[in-house]
Amino acid sequence: MASRTTHPVLDTRALNRATLARQLLLSRAEMSAGDAVAHLLGLQAQNVKPPYFQLHARLADFRPADLAGLMESREVVRMVTMRSTIHTHTAHDALTLRPLVQPARDREVTYFRKGLIGVDLDHLAERARAFVESEPRTMGEIREELLQEWPDADPQSLSVAARCRLPLVQVTPRGVWGRSGQVRLTTVESWLGKPAGTAQPVDEVVLRYLAAFGPASVKDMQTWAGLTRLREAFERLRPVLLVFQDENGVELFDLPDAPRPDAETPAPPRFLPEFDNLLLSHADRTRVVAPEIKGRTWTGNQAHCTLLVDGFLVGLWKLDGRVLTVELFGPVSEAAKEEIVAEGELMVEGLAESGGVGGADGAGGVSVRFGAIKP
Repeated sequence: MASRTTHPVLDTRALNRATLARQLLLSRAEMSAGDAVAHLLGLQAQNVKPPYFQLHARLADFRPADLAGLMESREVVRMVTMRSTIHTHTAHDALTLRPLVQPARDREVTYFRKGLIGVDLDHLAERARAFVESEPRTMGEIREELLQEWPDADPQSLSVAARCRLPLVQVTPRGVWGRSGQVRLTTVESWLGKPAGTAQPVDEVVLRYLAAFGPASVKDMQTWAGLTRLREAFERLRPVLLVFQDENGVELFDLPDAPRPDAETPAPPRFLPEFDNLLLSHADRTRVVAPEIKGRTWTGNQAHCTLLVDGFLVGLWKLDGRVLTVELFGPVSEAAKEEIVAEGELMVEGLAESGGVGGADGAGGVSVRFGAIKP
């Protein structure tokens, strides 16, 4: 939404450096894994390993066991929240952010209404809850249980309804570094042994979002949360926020005491996993992704791992054993290549615990290879 008044302008580089600072990507933070998960309002976790890569890129001395221990002690959990995608959240946020986005999950069910004719959704939620709270179940088992009562319903629609109506968490060992496990689900209340909390006040979540992703527009936060009608909350908070605008005149809100580093602050290379929230949490992603490479981090529905240089997306990467292949959208300097190699070696060595990357024993050197991505 364009501003009706003139506010200080933040250009793309200024926005980039401010966002990287909030995302702990300008320099690795001396912060615990649990505190980082809370600060970042969760870690995108469509796949098992990305949360570990996200924290390695952001925290000093991070080791996979730091997050794995939190998973096993149930201090963090994996569940569907923002944008109907799986996130790793602290226990507190799992209990209170899910209620905040529940209206969006309820709307999602309506898209499947043709497959749910004759299904009482309240009764479906009650039956599914009893089933998964007796012991964690796979989604296939949940679907078969519900088909016993509604045999004429669409099986996928029943699964979606259960996932949307109930706050289901993926139980361990799923999500634990170096271990494998089928996706088995129970309710967050059952897994944590605590009743569901009330939704975090939306104004509080706005402030937390700005702390992790700001400066940002109303539309940016709506993109992150998968919610609509958040302008009212921003307007309530306007007296305590700073207001800027981007180069297109869009209003950007921010916390008065949040870091906004100089636009020329050095930004070291960072290897980010697929679905990193840095690339998913703004309506306008040009603060990190140049317009000419928009959409090139995906092939169909598959997201690729991404590389930042000087704070901006410059390429993709993949890891096969201890061979790290970096594919660039365009040329970078030899000095930048040396920094990329050093960061890549640090990533592979730092995540070699328990055979999670780099082979079963993590032995041997790291080979970093460069290639170019065809336009």
